[in-house]
Amino acid sequence: MDIDIKDVLIVTGIGCSGKFNYWIKTNGFNGLHGRPIPVATGAKLANHKLTVLAVSGDGDAYSEGGNHFIHAMRRNLDMTYIVHNNQVYGLTTGQTSPTSDKGYKSKSTPTGAIEKAFDPISIAIATGASYVARGFAGDVTYLKKLIIDGINHKGFAIIDVLQPCVVFNHVNTFDFFRQRIYKLEDKGHDPTNKELAFKRSLEWGDKIPIGVFYKEIYPTYEDQLPQVTVSPLVKHDIYNINITKLMNDFD
Repeated sequence: MDIDIKDVLIVTGIGCSGKFNYWIKTNGFNGLHGRPIPVATGAKLANHKLTVLAVSGDGDAYSEGGNHFIHAMRRNLDMTYIVHNNQVYGLTTGQTSPTSDKGYKSKSTPTGAIEKAFDPISIAIATGASYVARGFAGDVTYLKKLIIDGINHKGFAIIDVLQPCVVFNHVNTFDFFRQRIYKLEDKGHDPTNKELAFKRSLEWGDKIPIGVFYKEIYPTYEDQLPQVTVSPLVKHDIYNINITKLMNDFD
């Protein structure tokens, strides 16, 4: 994309996905479990000229980080969130995760999960994300296109990546997805139609859609901050500010 590496920041959480920024030649920050979005938010507000990406796993994003996920979308922060969704807690050796299908058996649910799976796509559309997409790790060329489009999009872009865990998840395998996935554009999907996007987001079973579900343009959080209209916060002069009046107000 010809973006200078000094102008890119990738923030990760904890999990298998947390090693992502070790392999990318950009600025990186490895945060706490479920907390890459708050760190990415702080960085974006300090310097809104940065290209900021957050990277999580499905547990990191949708369980520990579920609250941050929802409010970042509601704010429409200009960043890209890539979620490695393997439908299992891979780092901690294969427990059921928020996106595990109901009935999924693991060491934490030996008789099968009794909860309905968390649906990140429909939740993202309903909450206010302005770019909502799903990719598949078995189609790298197409996934690359979705990531580039997400980075170019001005607003909060969520890209949920179906990424099978070959060690612990023996249900949702590469063959499982290859037999079920289809590209939304092949069906003439209109990503500007929110009602249709939500309907497509509920498809999961014999057919699983990938691609851009929904896309819209509306003001980002940073666009509405008067503090950064002149320059990024990191470039503000903090040495020649007279705080005498402020201090006197406290006397």
